Amino acid sequence: MRFFVSVWLTLLLGVCAWGKGPADRIVIEKAAHVMTLYRGEEKLRTYKVSLGGEPKGAKTRQGDHKTPEGTYTVDARNANSHYYRSLHVSYPNAADRERAKKLGVSPGRDIMIHGLPNGEGFVGKAHLLHDWTDGCIAVTDEEMDEIWELVPVGTVLVIRP
Repeated sequence: MRFFVSVWLTLLLGVCAWGKGPADRIVIEKAAHVMTLYRGEEKLRTYKVSLGGEPKGAKTRQGDHKTPEGTYTVDARNANSHYYRSLHVSYPNAADRERAKKLGVSPGRDIMIHGLPNGEGFVGKAHLLHDWTDGCIAVTDEEMDEIWELVPVGTVLVIRP
């Protein structure tokens, strides 16, 4: 019985907090390692994030371990990711492809907002001690559960330096 009351309260609190609808914009401030979800001008949630292993500067090529900078969208969801759950980012955009073409390199692909590697969720917020992804944006699995519920495909994503 206690379990069912706990589940009911969790659902009720979720409806109260998120009942106005999903996020329509995500803003990532790379220098601050912060990701904020918005609905209009209302801040819904803010998360500390880990970034690519080379966090300064925009991604220019495959394998540079940089997190992109620019405007993208969430264009897919993967509930069976190698990193708990993931939201695919529409990188590379036209400007990224043009820059890579001028450099004669591949821009790379498969940039995600994701949880921790499967089986390593116990690391929790300790993942924030250093930037460790290949260019993705990482949060804890619990935070990814919240993000998963709030962010539909088509959500605008702005990644700032």
